[in-house]
Amino acid sequence: MLIACDIGGSRIKAARVGAGGALTTLGDTPTPAEFPAFVAALAGFLPPGARGVAISIAGVVDPETGVLTCANVPAVNGRVVAAELAAGLGLRVWVGNDADCFALAEAVQGAGAGHRNVFGVILGTGVGGGLVIDGRIVTGAGGFAGEWGHGPVLNARPLGVDVPHFVCGCGLAGCVDTVGGARGIERLHAHLTGQATDSVALLARWQAGDADAGRTVAVWLDLVAGPLAMVLNVVGATIVPVGGGLANVPALIAALDMAVRARVLRGGTAPLLVPARNTVEPGLIGAAIAGGQAFAA
Repeated sequence: MLIACDIGGSRIKAARVGAGGALTTLGDTPTPAEFPAFVAALAGFLPPGARGVAISIAGVVDPETGVLTCANVPAVNGRVVAAELAAGLGLRVWVGNDADCFALAEAVQGAGAGHRNVFGVILGTGVGGGLVIDGRIVTGAGGFAGEWGHGPVLNARPLGVDVPHFVCGCGLAGCVDTVGGARGIERLHAHLTGQATDSVALLARWQAGDADAGRTVAVWLDLVAGPLAMVLNVVGATIVPVGGGLANVPALIAALDMAVRARVLRGGTAPLLVPARNTVEPGLIGAAIAGGQAFAA
């Protein structure tokens, strides 16, 4: 019996993985700030007969050292997390990045099913991604494969408009993450118009034909589509499931799809970017799949 957990900064969600990967929710609990309490919280979800725990978390595990970098969950940040949790729980433990788990969920039983190379994109508060090839997560050096939101790559004059290279939380400037997610498009709109507008209202105005919102979205598309197209040329993805809050606006994803397809080498008329199908608990689904793969090895 496998238990899947999705760890956030405020709460831990858990589910039992049954036959065929079916999930039975076990509830949730606040995320403790200290490691012993964190271990106890996970142990509280474990029924008799559990054989392993698979965890999705908003952090990066270095595949060489096993050390987790996860600023919003201090209880496990900087720890050799899988080994330390395994010792505390007395079970095998797998830990993976939440965007990677999302991508795996989509590749195996979502919009990417049947595709060999799947690049999952998160357009939420920020920008994330995960690469899956042949049904398995590719972690890469340092565990950072798929993190297309970071790196100083943005065009400083999209559509001839001056846009500063905003400083990113990663320490660099000019990253896609600074403009690509919900907070990013709000930052971009404020720079272009002087208006403080949340992303939901901004995109509603865009769809209603507002000129200022239309200009912001046009600049956003030009900034985001180029870097994403370059990534897809490199990894050879044939489908790109998109999750996160901005994916709740299908017209935006359709517009980004057209902009990306105009820039990739492959071309083609079939959609490349598509809304994700696993909109409920993709972290749990991906963790369950990855844990099953890891513990079967």
